[in-house]
Amino acid sequence: MIERRGRERVMAFVMAGGEGSRLRPLTHERCKPAVPFGSRYRIVDFVLSNLVNSDIRSIYLLVQYKPQSLIEHIRKAYAVSALDSEQFVTVVPPQMTQAQMLFGGTADAVYQSLNLMNQHRPDLVAVFGADHIYRMDVRQMVRFHCENKADASVAAIPVPLDQASGFGIIEADGAGRITGFQEKPARATPMPGDPQRAYASMGNYLFDAGLLRTALEEAHERGETDFGQHVLPRLSQSHRVFAYNFANNVVPGTKPYEEQGYWRDVGTLDAYFDAHQDVLGMVPSFDAFNPQWPIYSSHYQGPTARVMLGELDNVLLGSGTIVKEANIRNSLLRREVVVEPGAQIEDCVIMDFVRVGAGARLRRVIIDRHNRIEPGAQIGYDHDRDRAAGYHVTEGGLVVVPMGDVNYYSREGYRTSAGYSE
Repeated sequence: MIERRGRERVMAFVMAGGEGSRLRPLTHERCKPAVPFGSRYRIVDFVLSNLVNSDIRSIYLLVQYKPQSLIEHIRKAYAVSALDSEQFVTVVPPQMTQAQMLFGGTADAVYQSLNLMNQHRPDLVAVFGADHIYRMDVRQMVRFHCENKADASVAAIPVPLDQASGFGIIEADGAGRITGFQEKPARATPMPGDPQRAYASMGNYLFDAGLLRTALEEAHERGETDFGQHVLPRLSQSHRVFAYNFANNVVPGTKPYEEQGYWRDVGTLDAYFDAHQDVLGMVPSFDAFNPQWPIYSSHYQGPTARVMLGELDNVLLGSGTIVKEANIRNSLLRREVVVEPGAQIEDCVIMDFVRVGAGARLRRVIIDRHNRIEPGAQIGYDHDRDRAAGYHVTEGGLVVVPMGDVNYYSREGYRTSAGYSE
């Protein structure tokens, strides 16, 4: 156990190699952390913003599956000055050897990158996932870790017992010390002091640096590759491993109407869609606008959105979007979307560079980038016809249109087809 000095040096590994198979077709051409979210973000922006806002700025992003879109986003959105060697967001691929070409699991990913710790000699190492929508002041977890003289800490979110079977569950005593783990149990052990809820692991960990190195070297020798399945259960039997209650985390600027302790795993298309609904409205469950704890993203400098005679109700518009004489409800349209006259859009997520033709009708649809929806088309009204058109339909009745051929000029031809002159 290291001596506490009051202001611990913390570096971070962010696990950003997720394939996101349950988000297909959105992940056909990109990894899960690179999937767009809201009107201007990517999923990865939330964990990176939490770390940066928490003054943890030595960040390695461990990538694997189809990382190019993520790499380009990081290059544009998180460029930092070369004058400070302790402030960076750096993409790290698998450190390929003849024996192994890819990461074997979360613990193996960090094991392959242990040499990077030598350059910074941190006191603590944060190992966080990149797949969730939330705000978190990580320094509060650091404080909890130090006050409890913990060797490792696991961020835990309380969930109702009837939902616990979908999570990795943490067993802890009254002081928060972890005594065991349950992987998606049929009957979860309640959290201390609350018989109606259980502690679910958020996949965010904090380690003393020396212990992490030793634990990963031992795990490698044993052929163990995962934190949740191997490393942490073993450490909990021999070291001080604590559950940090995320419900106690207070982020500056959170509004009274927001859901306190908001955290969503957007691992399925339906969960991804539902999280978009949470950012809509005058009193959203999760308000993306918080000047005291901003969510950073790419510094896109495009034209402002324009609406001409449109009827919009509960809609977010990205930069450069044009709407004329269309009816749009409960939807998010990202940058440079064009919606032609007479179109009706309801409960949809429309990504960048999409053009919706005149008179088209869309209901409960996610449209990936670079698509042109033909005039008069109807999507979301007849699922058999949607499947026949090659679209993906979820069990919840959500229709997903895969990425189209690359086209960054969705405005092209808009003057004549929409009767609009800039």
